[in-house]
Amino acid sequence: MSASDGVAADPTVTGSPGARSAGESRGRTGSQATTAGGGKRKLTLREKRNLRNGLLFISPWIIGVAVFVIYPLVYSFVISLTQYSGMQTPTFIGLQNYISAFQDPLVHTAVYNTVYYMFLAVPIGLVVALLLALAMNRNVREVALYRTLLYLPSLIPMFAMSFIFIVFVNPQFGIVNQFLGLFGMPDTNLLGEPRYAKIVMIVMAQLGAGNAALIYLAGLRNIPETLYEAARIDGAGKFRQFMSITIPLLTPTILFNLITGVSGAMMVFTEAYIMTNGGPDNSTLFYMLYLYRNAFSYGQLGFASALAVLLFLFGMVLAGLIYWLSRRFVNYDVSAG
Repeated sequence: MSASDGVAADPTVTGSPGARSAGESRGRTGSQATTAGGGKRKLTLREKRNLRNGLLFISPWIIGVAVFVIYPLVYSFVISLTQYSGMQTPTFIGLQNYISAFQDPLVHTAVYNTVYYMFLAVPIGLVVALLLALAMNRNVREVALYRTLLYLPSLIPMFAMSFIFIVFVNPQFGIVNQFLGLFGMPDTNLLGEPRYAKIVMIVMAQLGAGNAALIYLAGLRNIPETLYEAARIDGAGKFRQFMSITIPLLTPTILFNLITGVSGAMMVFTEAYIMTNGGPDNSTLFYMLYLYRNAFSYGQLGFASALAVLLFLFGMVLAGLIYWLSRRFVNYDVSAG
C-alpha cells in the first residue's frame, strides 16, 4: 500500500483539500451543537441594535403598565394590610381588613347585587348585541344608515345616559310610565322600588350593546359565504344555517364579548351612583359603589384596598374559569376563516 493510497484513504490528513473541508464542516457542526446544547450565543451588533430599538419603541407601554397597573396593584395590596385613612401614617393590622370584608353584611349585599346584575345583564347583552349585528349585516342599500343609528346609543356617556333614564322613568311624566299606562298599569316609581331598580339599570345597559355588536359584525363578515351556499344546496333553512354555521363560527367572538361583558358588570358604578346612590334599601349597592364609599366617604382606604384586591382575585378566577370552560364550546376552525 503506497503513501498516496494512505492519503486517499484517510481524508483527515492535513493538507488534503478534502480533509480541510471535512474538518471545517465538523468544526462548524460541533460549534453549532455546543451552542444548541445549552451554551449562550453572544448577540451580534445588529441584533443588539434591533433589541435596543424594539425596547425603545415599546417603552411607553412598559412605563404605562408599570406605573398604572403593576404599581397600583402592589400598593393596593400593601395598603390593604394596614389601617389607613389617607391622612395619617398607615398602621399595620395584617389580614384584619380581609376578615372584616367577609364579615361585613353590606359586602354580602354588594356582592349579591353585582352578581345578580352580572347574570342578567351580560347574557341579555350578548343576545341583544348579536341581534343588532345581524341587522347591521343585512345586504340592503340603507345598511350604512342602519349601522349608524344602531351604534349611536353606545356613544352616549354612561353618566349622561343615567340622567336621561331618570327622566324616562319619572313616575309622573316619564315616557316609560306613559307607555305602561296604555296597558292599564299604574304609575310606579321604578327607581324607588327595590325590586325594579336593578331591572332599570339592566335595561339601560343594553343601550351600550353597539360596541359588542360591531365586534359581532366583524365576526359575521369573516364567515365565508360558500358555507351558507353549501348549506342551502343541502336543503338547510335559515334557522339551521344560523345554529350550525353562524353560532359555531362566532364562538371566539362570543367568548371575547363574554369576557369584556363580565369585566364591565363587575365594575358597574356610574349608573348606581347617579340614579339611586345605592338605594332604595341598598338594592343597587353594587360592589364598586361600596368600595368607593369606603375609600372616599368613610376614609377607610385600607379596607377599600382589601375590597379591591378581592375583586381583582375574583375577576382573575372567573376569567380563568370562563377560559377553561370555553375549550368545550369555542371553535377555532381556521379553515373556515
